[in-house]
Amino acid sequence: MTDETVPSDIPTSRMLSWARNSAIYRLERRMMTEKQLFDAITRKAKEKFEGISPAQLKAVADFAVKFAYDNKVIDDSAYAEISTRSAVRGGKSKRAIAQKLAAKGVSSDRVEAALEEADDLYAAAIFARKRAFGPFRRVELDEKRKAKELSAFARNGFSFDIGRKVFDMSFEDAEEIILAGRSLALQHQRS
Repeated sequence: MTDETVPSDIPTSRMLSWARNSAIYRLERRMMTEKQLFDAITRKAKEKFEGISPAQLKAVADFAVKFAYDNKVIDDSAYAEISTRSAVRGGKSKRAIAQKLAAKGVSSDRVEAALEEADDLYAAAIFARKRAFGPFRRVELDEKRKAKELSAFARNGFSFDIGRKVFDMSFEDAEEIILAGRSLALQHQRS
């Protein structure tokens, strides 16, 4: 038996070089969390290197993540903040954002910090506008429609109080909340 066929716990230099290049390739295309990069490298390394041991897989993925951190191209805190701002502008609730970030492997303390600036009332007003609910409704309100709209707020992670508040708002009040939220977001971007 030669050394080539004996599985080792130490990755080869070829594996490490591939991991570095693969990390660069992925991170040039989109922002990722540490967990997303680790999982992607692990998955691709299994396909690329036949007979790679579990220890080598972990070492290769750890190497890619360390490389990304060393070169400051991965930052879970920044990822959480950017994703949160984008999601709020898209009408997502704090609860929905927290679940999505947790699923992507962002730690709960980073999620909590990112959500501090999030405004559920603003997000709910955006959600209502996108779905033509509450003050943005274009059809007559009946009991079936009322139940549909209020339950949609709940399914999308908004509290009953927030959903009800937006549901009962006037068009002008809802527009005012959206405009105020936009100007606040612009102030944060400038600072």
